[in-house]
Amino acid sequence: MAEVTIEVGGRRYDVACRDGEEEQLRHLARLLDEKATQARSAVGSVNEARQLLIAGLLLADELQDLRNTAHAPLPPDADAALADAVEQLASRVETLAEHLESRAVTA
Repeated sequence: MAEVTIEVGGRRYDVACRDGEEEQLRHLARLLDEKATQARSAVGSVNEARQLLIAGLLLADELQDLRNTAHAPLPPDADAALADAVEQLASRVETLAEHLESRAVTA
């Protein structure tokens, strides 16, 4: 088990993590620290718990936006374009298969 010292909201914390995950933990701590700084800028002087709560809410909001974007429905014309592309690809695969089969027969 590795131990990493991180800094969030101007305070240092010793945090344990699995060996090899130290850099990922440092990266996550930097993200949280950025949000803590945003929280402090947005609401002014608040206690540490409130600052980290707001930072967590900012991160949760970003995560929710990413999840919504990832699950957003395709535009109506995307289905037709995708169907056309699949049809063209299927036609090319069939032509290639016929070509390969004809070469195998003559060989």
